[in-house]
Amino acid sequence: MSMLAATPNNDLARRMAAAGVMPAPGQTMNEAMALLAAARNAAYAEAARGRLGHGVSVLLRALNTQPTSFDLQSDMAALLLSAGELAHAVSYARGALKTQGHHGPSLYTLGFALSGLGEADEAAQVLRRLLRGKARASLMAEAPELLPLVKAELTRMSRLRSSAR
Repeated sequence: MSMLAATPNNDLARRMAAAGVMPAPGQTMNEAMALLAAARNAAYAEAARGRLGHGVSVLLRALNTQPTSFDLQSDMAALLLSAGELAHAVSYARGALKTQGHHGPSLYTLGFALSGLGEADEAAQVLRRLLRGKARASLMAEAPELLPLVKAELTRMSRLRSSAR
């Protein structure tokens, strides 16, 4: 049996590394995770108060210390989509998907941002991918209420393509 598999701290280290989180010098894994969670919570609290710009600023500061964090990139993409900053939302969603290619909410953000930018073919491809396998399971686990929106957007895009012919 590997020593790495036997200790909870090493399991935490593996999960953090997979999520793109690395503790700063002198910081424990638990401290890094707590700071990451606090930043994400603060960003969403600001957005809930109608202050998306403040939420984005909180995430940007956190990304300065954890630039490869999957969670921060995914959250940033979602906030930017809701703020109408579609090109930036695409960039952050793609960054998150480099780490976790089947992450449903990031695929959702990418698909809707691409659709808003007029990239209908790529958007439809992303949204169809979201309806299958691990991506669908991820969406259903994290945000099942988004599934009907995905289906509606695919139907809307299909109708637009049909009427353009």
